Amino acid sequence: MNQPLLEVRNVSIRFGGVEALKKVSMKVYPGEVVALCGDNGAGKSTLIKIISGVYQPSEGEVLFDGQPLDMRDPHDARARGIETIYQDLALADNLDVGSNIFLGREPVTRRFGVSTIDRPRMAGVAREVLDQLDIVIPEKKIHGPVKMLSGGQRQAIAIGRAIYWNARVLIMDEPTAALGVPEQRKVMELILGLKKKGVSVILISHNLLDIFSVSDRIFVLRRGEAVGEKRVSETDGESVVKMMVGDEYAATKAAA
Repeated sequence: MNQPLLEVRNVSIRFGGVEALKKVSMKVYPGEVVALCGDNGAGKSTLIKIISGVYQPSEGEVLFDGQPLDMRDPHDARARGIETIYQDLALADNLDVGSNIFLGREPVTRRFGVSTIDRPRMAGVAREVLDQLDIVIPEKKIHGPVKMLSGGQRQAIAIGRAIYWNARVLIMDEPTAALGVPEQRKVMELILGLKKKGVSVILISHNLLDIFSVSDRIFVLRRGEAVGEKRVSETDGESVVKMMVGDEYAATKAAA
């Protein structure tokens, strides 16, 4: 591997008197899946919000393609190719698939001097994106509100939206948390498909089976600090849990 696509260098952030992250450094290479692990309150959400432009670090910097990122908000991150899919997916339940893919970026056509949203184009793109990801949704449901779709289909739409807008780094926050087993497997297949296309993925998940099935490396945070990094081929679930909880794990094992 050569130059990382995304690099976090010595990033710290404070909220009042609380230091939520302390000199965290992390690298993500093109076409790599990096699992971001840690117990609740470890700093995972804070870190991805810095990478996605929601927060500005108190210290340190984020680099993209070797260049410092100067991001004022998530729009700047998306413009550079950093897309984030949060646990709630940020889909508009009452809109159809095409409208959700273009949400906030709707194409416009002009006719007789009047501008209108180009809905045929949006519908066509919806079908192209779903076909590209090998997602089967009946035509009738594509044109209906996404609230009528399954959790796995909705997750696929969120992924499709990111890919259509040329995501180079896709951050996924607990993508399988609310899904059944078959839909979990489909989302894992989608992540592997993104990897083959050269998209880098940062995966936040408490599901170690998911992590070990798709990730190349595991990066662990504990209480706002980076405490470990392992290649998936060189570690196991017990070692990851030990890194996540530290001395508490050793005490629990001793008591058992």
